[in-house]
Amino acid sequence: MQLTILGVGSSAGTPAVGCTCATCTSTDARNKRTRCSSMVTLDDGRVILIDTSPDLRQQALRENMHRVDAVLYTHTHADHLHGIDDLRAFCQINRCQIPLYSYPESIAHIQEKFGYTLRDPIPQYWDLPVLAAHVVEAPFEAAGQTITPIPVMHGKIRIYAYRIANLVYMTDVSEIPESSYALLQGVDILLIDCLREKPHPTHVSVEQSLALIARIGAKRNVLIHMTHELEYQALQARVPANVQVGYDGLKLDF
Repeated sequence: MQLTILGVGSSAGTPAVGCTCATCTSTDARNKRTRCSSMVTLDDGRVILIDTSPDLRQQALRENMHRVDAVLYTHTHADHLHGIDDLRAFCQINRCQIPLYSYPESIAHIQEKFGYTLRDPIPQYWDLPVLAAHVVEAPFEAAGQTITPIPVMHGKIRIYAYRIANLVYMTDVSEIPESSYALLQGVDILLIDCLREKPHPTHVSVEQSLALIARIGAKRNVLIHMTHELEYQALQARVPANVQVGYDGLKLDF
């Protein structure tokens, strides 16, 4: 299987509008960050998408995406959800309904705000997304692959990280409940939130992210969901050897 990082940016993306800092004006493509999302390509070619950022169309064109077989939502903040309408392209191409998975409050939010996307397939009527929402609170199967949701805290709200085989995707985390560490045992690849240098009430900082990495003990760790305050080369130069600063388009085999 392979995970492709579609975007490693925070809610504002990088470059940030109106900013002339070193990161925003950098010519290094690894400092150009669309909003946070990833896709997992299974061995049989099926694709599991993690979140639908507002930049999904741009990301799909860049990565030559032609299908989405399932979507895992970590939570429903705008930078992780509001590309949901762009799923209609994949419904149109493949003439299929796409299942969505998340925790109860997340699915309720999607039903309330994007209810028009949740409908059964109707022949010759694919001008809107055709999606089906599923509440998950334990390991489940999506696109033939077993997925384990891992509860984590994003400030005061409980959201999901996801484990697929030996890979864990954990964005927008401020704290990991003790009960969730059992679900992280034996992980080989960890993608983890790393918002900025200074502490933040709903995200881990660089220092906090590295502390979680040390405790979890994955062999390979990739930093995601970064603001323009973090410049790629400067950050990469100071992190441990088993930590990689993520960038849009990075591919990880697992």
